[in-house]
Amino acid sequence: MTINLFAMNERASFVFVSVLLLSVFAASVMACTKGKEPMPCVNEEVKFEGHVIIVGAGASGLAAAKRLEEEGVSYQILEASDRLCGRVQKNEGFADFPIDLGAEWIHEDKAILNYLLHGEGGEPDVETILYQPMDVDYASGSMVYTISEQDMEAYYEDYILEYKFKSTTWYDFLYENFAQGVEDRVALNARVAAIDYSGEQVKLTTDEGVEYFADKVISTVSVGVLRSNGIVFEPPMPEEKWGAIQDVEFLPGFKLFLKFSEQFYPDVISVETSSGEKTFYDVAYGKESENHILGLLSTGSSAETYYALEGADAIVDAALQELDGFYNGAASQAYLGTYLYQDWGQHHWTQGTWTSDLDAGPEVLGAPLDDKVFFAGETLNPVDEIDGFMIIRGSVQSAILSGYAAVDRMLD
Repeated sequence: MTINLFAMNERASFVFVSVLLLSVFAASVMACTKGKEPMPCVNEEVKFEGHVIIVGAGASGLAAAKRLEEEGVSYQILEASDRLCGRVQKNEGFADFPIDLGAEWIHEDKAILNYLLHGEGGEPDVETILYQPMDVDYASGSMVYTISEQDMEAYYEDYILEYKFKSTTWYDFLYENFAQGVEDRVALNARVAAIDYSGEQVKLTTDEGVEYFADKVISTVSVGVLRSNGIVFEPPMPEEKWGAIQDVEFLPGFKLFLKFSEQFYPDVISVETSSGEKTFYDVAYGKESENHILGLLSTGSSAETYYALEGADAIVDAALQELDGFYNGAASQAYLGTYLYQDWGQHHWTQGTWTSDLDAGPEVLGAPLDDKVFFAGETLNPVDEIDGFMIIRGSVQSAILSGYAAVDRMLD
């Protein structure tokens, strides 16, 4: 739907800005159901002696492994790619600070970082940035408008609290607190092509024909992989569950990072788009950096338009041309000729960005198959308020909590 922000009156304009910016900053769970505690809650009564295989070593898979480790349950992780942490990745060579190639915002009070580890909030050990950019433009067609500082202040006061890591990344947090403790249990380059849960044990077969057997399986692969039949289930999933996987919003998209000689751009440029989001943003915001890095987060219809071009170089040229149109040719003049491009929408192991359809119910998406195959990640990722934290679907914290919850459900 196309909306002209500045055709509205002042009050309607403010409401729209609030909705618009919520979609800009959201990148976007089930928790341990023992009371309201979603955190590591070692259950002394659980005496599960079987073997568990986790499919996928992203945030939810690593969190599930952490919980199984705490419970003393035998497990192994099968990861399709050659690295850990899924869509949580970083680059350390492009700028004088590490760049999040995947998840970037914390989407909550920084106390959520401690909560994910210890079941309580408080000041985290890692340094963070309160993310409240005030210099924000809105672009519609060839027109660019500046959102007033008064509206921005009201937005942060009434609608959202955001943080980012200052000198580290989500990858560092995930690797140091989750992956390090379980990486000896991970088989890399082991893409699961089939899961047969028809027998007493579950048989998993990789695309190279290697077979693994387990008493229980936790699938944490993306919705994109599931809906494309990237894994064949035997027997097939129930129609209700398969329909929910097809219906949940999981948009294509990418992140692009451009390096400039000077900052000619504001903190954020939100570009009108018919679906998903299209946002240019100052990646160095609050980083105390000497570099000028402008990011582009594009999902949905804008990503599809970019994909129609001939590769990453053409996408860069198109982005520079757009910025030149917004800022009188300043982009091309300041561009240093180097960029980073991370395409999650066309990546074989993800085929999309994050789930964002708030109407898709986790009960159906997360329902296990015959009490043998359980699901975490995007298939168990509701929006919920847990102990005062609003857990946004598609966020890293949502994925982590879903990994904990899948184990707790499996061990019940």
